Amino acid sequence: MERTTTAGRPECPLVRVTTRLLLTTLAVTALATAFPLSAQEYPAKPVRIIIGFPPGGATDLVARLMAPKYTGLLKQQFIVDNRPGANGVIGSDLAAKAAPDGYSIHLATVGSLVLSPATGKVPYDALRDFAPISQAVALQNIFIVHPTLPARTMKELIALAKARPGALNFASSGTASTGHLAGELFKSMANVNLVHVPYKGGGPAIVDLVAGHVEVFVAIISTAVPQVKAGKARALAVTGTKRAAALPDVPTVAEAALKGYEATTWYGYVAPAATPRPIIERLHKATVTVLEMADVKQTLLDQGIEVAPSSPEQFATYIKSETGKWTRVIKAANLKAE
Repeated sequence: MERTTTAGRPECPLVRVTTRLLLTTLAVTALATAFPLSAQEYPAKPVRIIIGFPPGGATDLVARLMAPKYTGLLKQQFIVDNRPGANGVIGSDLAAKAAPDGYSIHLATVGSLVLSPATGKVPYDALRDFAPISQAVALQNIFIVHPTLPARTMKELIALAKARPGALNFASSGTASTGHLAGELFKSMANVNLVHVPYKGGGPAIVDLVAGHVEVFVAIISTAVPQVKAGKARALAVTGTKRAAALPDVPTVAEAALKGYEATTWYGYVAPAATPRPIIERLHKATVTVLEMADVKQTLLDQGIEVAPSSPEQFATYIKSETGKWTRVIKAANLKAE
């Protein structure tokens, strides 16, 4: 039976075919929008790696070492985007609000995901607004001083601080950074008074330490190693439970002066929370592959940084456990964002 139009005229077969083709095209387009990976393989354009600190610090070092390796694996350029400020909070906020399409990922720190939220209000929820990809590295802090400071050991630093209460200062990469908390823990355990001087990252802080504008810097070890080896800064002790391979002659704080002392840090990759699972899985696989490359491992180890890849689920669990641990410590010390 011949189909007719609403006007009563016979319907052209060509119109029927065209209509079906149009409807099929619209359906396919809708599916491609809902499931972008079914239309094209990720990534199809450059990806930016947001970090919350300026060039010259440890996060910048890790991101710039890994970016070209990602590029080689995934055949699209990975670009480091430095967005410094507020101990990484500015970069983390930008990442949390980025489009959840895999083209903005974030090398986050324990400072921006755990410590800053515990010391004051931040414009994101670290547990709700990010999709963990993988932990990347674990590293120590290190106490370094300007070479003119008359303290060659941690015990001598403690004695000097007690002789000059409130006269010495110590730098960190930012308020509520692991360097800041490591310094506060040192002050508490040694019963000394040093004035905290927060910077917008390890790069600017090491410049001022070398220039003599601050006497002590509790730095991420990778930031300090080049200056220590060049004789521009003196290393007193590392903050972990074991000595660092990059500076094997430098003792831990625990063995040098304060038994039981420990303060370490970590970085890890996250994406905006609604990023599709297939993209997270591809980024996770690439991250683990890069971190297992021999040259990447050795370059990081030379700077005192250990690779520490994990599954997305393991990283999510770790962030939650770190949040509980450090929140209790910060509340007990009554630390607030400045």
